[in-house]
Amino acid sequence: MKVGLVGYSGVGKTTVFQWLTGVAPDPARIQQGQTGMAKVPDSRLAKMADKFKPKKTTYAEIAFLDTPGLLVGERKDNPRRLGVIREANGLLIVLDGFSGADPVQQLTQFREELNFADLEIVLNRIPKLEAGLKKARPPKEKEQDQAELELMHRLSAALEAGKPAHSLGLKPEEEKLIRSFQLLTLKKEVVLLSINEARLGQPIPPGLLAIAPNAIQAPVQLERELAELDEESRRAFMADLGLSGSCRDDVLRHIFTQMGRIVFFTVGPDECRSWAINRGDDAVEAASAIHTDLGKRFVRAEVISYEDFLQAGYSEKDAKANGTFRLEGKNYIVADGDVMHILASS
Repeated sequence: MKVGLVGYSGVGKTTVFQWLTGVAPDPARIQQGQTGMAKVPDSRLAKMADKFKPKKTTYAEIAFLDTPGLLVGERKDNPRRLGVIREANGLLIVLDGFSGADPVQQLTQFREELNFADLEIVLNRIPKLEAGLKKARPPKEKEQDQAELELMHRLSAALEAGKPAHSLGLKPEEEKLIRSFQLLTLKKEVVLLSINEARLGQPIPPGLLAIAPNAIQAPVQLERELAELDEESRRAFMADLGLSGSCRDDVLRHIFTQMGRIVFFTVGPDECRSWAINRGDDAVEAASAIHTDLGKRFVRAEVISYEDFLQAGYSEKDAKANGTFRLEGKNYIVADGDVMHILASS
């Protein structure tokens, strides 16, 4: 999963990128975007690794793409800057919570930029479809283009009215029609308010939660500075500020779940691993996450929920004795925390 870090210039977006990934920003990649990986902390995997003592422990990861900051009021160049993140699966919108700026106004204005960038793509596509429909082509192709054209007109009307593409509640087949355009306002988003020391302990502004219910806040710059101190100095400063620890892990987990992702586990002496899949994926899709051939040759899955595995002392034998060990077929919808072993044909 790739998440695009977006926001206006000066909101601390690149600081967030470094805080989450540990990757130093590369000035040479400012315009093209820079990618860094972050492991998603999971205490469940850590406990199982402690039990099995595997040769390797592998956590699910998020790829973060740092992108050029937008310029306020610059409608000509901003769509190009946003184009860098069209390949991303979701957006992490960073807001300035440290200079006294209004975060509600920032987010509202930024969403308008997303709408405008999508509208530009939609309006460019419409005349091409109209021209194509006038040419002699196979009936099936014309039918598909006509369906896409009607959808594009609906999208343009919504975007011109200031409504994002996701407000239309598109059907799966409609989303498939326009998937190649990677519309920004169809992507999942999480809002991160980057705050300073003065806002520590204060709640997220209610107005921001009203338009972004999954918004979170974090003292990003402060935590970056604390990380550079030696252990003794860091503890002293944190005590003075009333901080019990870093919130980075919580932020990563929040982003992961809000992007619609869950994990299942595979465990053993060689490796304990968390595998990321989409919420709602079935057992075959989970098997394919491990290896595409495993999905194609899927027979069934041995499944124990993490809670049941914990109760059984992380013992498959005891889980069977407790009746919590299950055999599931292709249509089984994987639950977050399932411990699985995939059985496949040879």
